[in-house]
Parts: sequence; C-alpha cells; structure tokens
Amino acid sequence: MKARDLIERYEAYCPQELSMEGDISGLQIGTLDKLVDRVMVTLDVRETTVAEAIEKGVDLIITKHAPIFRPLSDLVATPQNKIYLDLIKHDIAVYVSHTNIDIVPDGLNDWFCDRLGIKFTKPLSLTHDSYGIGRIGDIPRQTFSEFALKVKDTFNLDSVRLVSYGQETKVIRRVAICGGSGQSFYKEALAKGADVYVTGDIYYHTAQEMITNGLLGIDPGHHIEVLFIEKLIEKMEKWKYENQWNVTFIASQAQTNPFSHL
Repeated sequence: MKARDLIERYEAYCPQELSMEGDISGLQIGTLDKLVDRVMVTLDVRETTVAEAIEKGVDLIITKHAPIFRPLSDLVATPQNKIYLDLIKHDIAVYVSHTNIDIVPDGLNDWFCDRLGIKFTKPLSLTHDSYGIGRIGDIPRQTFSEFALKVKDTFNLDSVRLVSYGQETKVIRRVAICGGSGQSFYKEALAKGADVYVTGDIYYHTAQEMITNGLLGIDPGHHIEVLFIEKLIEKMEKWKYENQWNVTFIASQAQTNPFSHL
C-alpha cells in the first residue's frame, strides 16, 4: 500500500490541525509517495531506533517525537546527523505526530486516564474550540502516596518524583495529567481544582511554586509516553483489518529512555 493512504487514515483520526502552534507534526523525512510493507511505531527516533528499523526492513516510521528538533546548519556526519543520513540512505520515511495525539479525543492523555482510573475527564488547557491538551478528572478518594504508587506500578517505573513537602498522607480526589513536559499548565490544574498534577520534567522552582499554591505533583518522567506505541499499534491493526491492508506493523523495541535510577 502507499504510505499516503495509511497516513490519510491516521489523520482522519488525529488531524495535524489539532497540533499546538509552532509544533512539529507531519512528514519530516522522505516521501509518502512510496509503497510500504513494514511500518514501525516508536516514541523516539534515535540511533537505536534507526538500527532496528534498518535491520527489520522498515519503510516508514511513525513517531511521537520528531528526530529533527533543532534547525540544521549542515549534514556533516556527526553522531546526531548520522541518524538523519542513515534514514535517508535506507529510504525510511518518518512521520511525526506530537501534540495532536496529546489533544485528540481517544489520544494519549485519554489513554493515561483510562490506565489510572481517572473518570469524568475534561481538557486541562483548551487549544482549539472544545479541544485541549492534558486532562482533569476524578478518582476515588485515596491518599497521595496510594495514588503515586499506582502511577509507578501502572507505568512499570522504578521510581516517581513527588512534589509534596511530605504530604504523602493527604487525601486526594481530583487529578490533572499531561504527558510529556506539561509543567507550564500547572496553573490551569490549580484553577480547575486539581489536588495533584501528574506530568514529566517538573523544574525545581516550578515544584516549589506548586506546593506554595496548594498543588501536589507526581513526576513519572517523560518516557511514560511510550504508551503511544502500544495503543497506536492497536488502532492500526484495527484499520488494517477493516481496510484489508497488506502491511506489517512493528512496535519498536529499541531503548530510548535516557534515564535510569540507582
């Protein structure tokens, strides 16, 4: 099948137009006017991902995080540029779906809520008409530490960072969540009555401000977005059955999380 036909179905579900202003989405490397037999879904495109794609004969990569995230001044074969050069050399196209998959209904933030049992959700921060990034909703009453452990277990983490000043026994009910680096939306979480905000990459001073303003936080890291792979493969297998596509979908197994904890 043509890559363009696959992406047309994807964008019917998750339009590029939902992306936040200035965000990178859509085709970033290669062409969609090509036949594809093997499509890989990944969170990141790093040297490990590219090596895996070459080994498995992949024609198209669908990724959440863009491989080209800063302006290029050259294509000299530095370690970072070699990622792009290898993709071009092996004719592997790369399609990016970033904040649009965070915003779309039945997208990444809704999948997080499903996993964590967050109900009666609404967008955390409105972006387009009734669409918005992040979610806020309710959980059964429980202590902050109980919910933090649920986050840890749900995403198979070795640890989570708590923004709490020792308030682990505080009872919580209302939870805001935003995948990736969502600390800039913490004021919306406060305004909407959240007891706790779950997001990655919370800065030191932002964490202090959150506590001062009465908002607890859980930082599970950016990499929980790896759920993108599993859930998108599920959708694509369904579309494959409905449309009788002759294509193989591959969930990337490459390690791209740069962090670990002792």
